[in-house]
Amino acid sequence: MKLVLGEIPVWTFRSLCVAASAAGIFAVARIGGQRLAPPRAHWPRLMGVSLFNVTAWNILIAYGLTLLPAGRSAILAYTMPLWVALLSVPLLREPLTPRRLMGLVLGIGGMLLLLSDEWASVRAAPVGALLAVGAAMSWAAGTVLMKRFPTDLPTVSLTAWQLLLGGLPIVIGAFLFDPGKLAPLSWQASAALAYNIVIASIICYWAWFKIVERASVTASSLGTLAIPVVGVFSSMLVLGERPDWREYLALLLVLAAITTVIVPARSGAAMRT
Repeated sequence: MKLVLGEIPVWTFRSLCVAASAAGIFAVARIGGQRLAPPRAHWPRLMGVSLFNVTAWNILIAYGLTLLPAGRSAILAYTMPLWVALLSVPLLREPLTPRRLMGLVLGIGGMLLLLSDEWASVRAAPVGALLAVGAAMSWAAGTVLMKRFPTDLPTVSLTAWQLLLGGLPIVIGAFLFDPGKLAPLSWQASAALAYNIVIASIICYWAWFKIVERASVTASSLGTLAIPVVGVFSSMLVLGERPDWREYLALLLVLAAITTVIVPARSGAAMRT
């Protein structure tokens, strides 16, 4: 996203992603013979979660990326599991078990460690930091509401509708806020745009909604704690930054967080089998 946003305005970039992704996933659903039309009574909940999961997330994090480095934006955006854990207790009545709490503490500790030497930079760009955290809170709210008010649709169709409904305000925003023609893109920006459409939007949106459908939101959101670590190391690879002891220790903490939540659950399932 950071590479693309250097050459394409925010609204145009996100509208290209959501429009292409919605079309692609609708095609997959149609080819697979899945039911496309949601029940009439479920339209309000579908539109609500789409605004949180797609519209607000995409715009807030994109603007945050224009004001903050990519690695730091990833760290702040993926405080999402913290907000999910807090929201799921009153809205879903999910217990915050000791194992989940330990995984949450380990994962958030890893992210705070990565951020420990960046407080001055965050204070210098409070708007960017607030936008990234706002994106995390929006995604968390959409995830919890999707679990609280499920829509009777197959996962592929549900993903397509969320991208379409959540993407409409973004497409309208592109026409309103990003007038003018696009300049020719560099090969780096073109490759990054293709990655954002095919991998990050089509494949990963579908995978995320599938995970939320099958697992508790707290457990599924804890799995995303690996993302900021990947984001930090990817920024180092692409932008030439170099890791220090904080990045390596944070990686260990995040892996420990995921192991705390996932491995015991799998062991338990194996024992029951």
